[in-house]
Amino acid sequence: MKQFFKFVFASFFGMMLFSIVTGLFALFTIVGMIASQDTTKEPEDNSVLVLNLSGQMSERSENNFLSQLQGSQINSLGLDDMLEGIRKAKDNNKIKGIYIEAGAFASDSYASMQALRKALLDFKKSRKWIIAYADTYTQGTYYLSSVADKVYLNPQGQIDWHGLASEPVFIKDLLAKFGVKMQVVKVGAYKSATEMFTGDKMSDANREQTSAYLNSIWGNITKEVGASRGLSVAQLNAYADSMITFADPQEYVKLKLVDGLVYTDQIKGIVKKQLGIAADKDINQVTIADMVNTEDKNQGDKENEVAVYYAYGDIVDGVVGGLFSQGHQIDAQVVCKDLEELAKDKDVKAVVVRVNSGGGSAYASEQIWHQIMELKKLKPVVVSMGGMAASGGYYMSAPANWIVAEPTTITGSIGIFGMFPDVSGLLREKLGLKFDEVKTNKYADFGTRARPFTEEEMSYLSQYVNRGYKLFRHRVAEGRKMTEEQVEKVAQGHVFTGQDAQKIGLVDQLGGLDVAVAKAAQLAKLPNYRKCAYPKEPNFLEQMMEQTNPNNYLSQQLRANLGDYYEPFTLLKTIDQRSAIQARLPFYPNIH
Repeated sequence: MKQFFKFVFASFFGMMLFSIVTGLFALFTIVGMIASQDTTKEPEDNSVLVLNLSGQMSERSENNFLSQLQGSQINSLGLDDMLEGIRKAKDNNKIKGIYIEAGAFASDSYASMQALRKALLDFKKSRKWIIAYADTYTQGTYYLSSVADKVYLNPQGQIDWHGLASEPVFIKDLLAKFGVKMQVVKVGAYKSATEMFTGDKMSDANREQTSAYLNSIWGNITKEVGASRGLSVAQLNAYADSMITFADPQEYVKLKLVDGLVYTDQIKGIVKKQLGIAADKDINQVTIADMVNTEDKNQGDKENEVAVYYAYGDIVDGVVGGLFSQGHQIDAQVVCKDLEELAKDKDVKAVVVRVNSGGGSAYASEQIWHQIMELKKLKPVVVSMGGMAASGGYYMSAPANWIVAEPTTITGSIGIFGMFPDVSGLLREKLGLKFDEVKTNKYADFGTRARPFTEEEMSYLSQYVNRGYKLFRHRVAEGRKMTEEQVEKVAQGHVFTGQDAQKIGLVDQLGGLDVAVAKAAQLAKLPNYRKCAYPKEPNFLEQMMEQTNPNNYLSQQLRANLGDYYEPFTLLKTIDQRSAIQARLPFYPNIH
């Protein structure tokens, strides 16, 4: 009997070991197959780059192995890869043109789309063609597609062209139903991030600045579309005011918004004719991913490196996950360590910090400010602003040698606030809880959830927030070589577009990441250099550890279903789990 159990145990153990080894082998084989997709491969002669505008465009591409293993079809390309792919296609003689296929496409900002549109305009300088087609154009995809030599639409399609609007949500009354009130201390007439929790409509100051930046962004859009389509700004505004979204598609041709109405199979014939191939021949197609993986013939000296460090998301001091997390985050602890390593790297001669953030923790922003100041002592630092570089995002940008922003970047918002939830009504009145206490000192129970702050306590908090604001203002004055009085005139939490920020000295130059990299190389006196991206992408194991957290999946689902209403709840989570003293935008601008 003993021998029997010994035999059974050995067989069972052998089968388990075999299953584990086989599973690991299969897993690594699949991962290897996915990784092999990144190998360099030159496009065939007479090829067309297909720019598929569908899915969500993020600041930076992330190779998510697990999503690929699960067969996800979500477009994971970021702005960085799109810009690089278009640049390489411009210089590659085998690529004859670009075919834009516009679908359900969403970008994090108009500044990102503006950068992509500029890349397409630059592509046309090579005398290559661009053709665009869509079943229906959203306002964003039409803005991008209007750059094309020929713009086509499905005979039953639509063009959504209506102007811009921003519609913040106010949840004061919702919180009141649960017995929750927000106790707020803020500095800045325009610092209105707390309005959604304390009011039921926009303040006059917030309405003024929102109107200003919406009109600035819309002005850029209409000017650029008008230049491409041979239309005036007045005509495009008239179209928006006449609700042409529901016009007969034939009207779009008469209004010079599109060049023709064709079906999907017919657009293929148009592309074939442009390539000079027979109707029965296949089109040689390449994707952005294909172009990114081709050899870069313009790589410079590897000992003269311009590092591009991507910092995007909510600014935090230590990663905060779970439900209502903000997704990608700027963790001050990690960023400071990474910048310290770049300072030590002898091959890195200059650093471009790519900032795309509406702010976050004032404490974390100060830590990053300090590290950039230290880095700046050793090598030039240029900031490239993406869709947003506001409040804490501007705080960490201020010490740079040079600041570059897109005309439609949202920036400024120099101000801070403190917000503290009073849940005593929820606990006492709604849940029926009773509290008692014994304390050794007057303020021993400060911060308890059993009662709101006293007037005296709010006075102390006000002093603390004011001190933080003065420090923020001083940091900006120091970095921008302005007096504190000059900064005060453009501070108070006021939000600006990059175009307006340049006029008041908060930004040095308008342009995209390429402009910032060129400026960094100039400051470092590098005639020949190569660009490298940081931080490095997480490996397969790190991604697996992150993605297996069930809270991450739930947060993604909540974000997808709540849309614009997701952000207020992330801020509630912020003040609960992180520093309640925040340097962030008045609200995340849900521009649509």
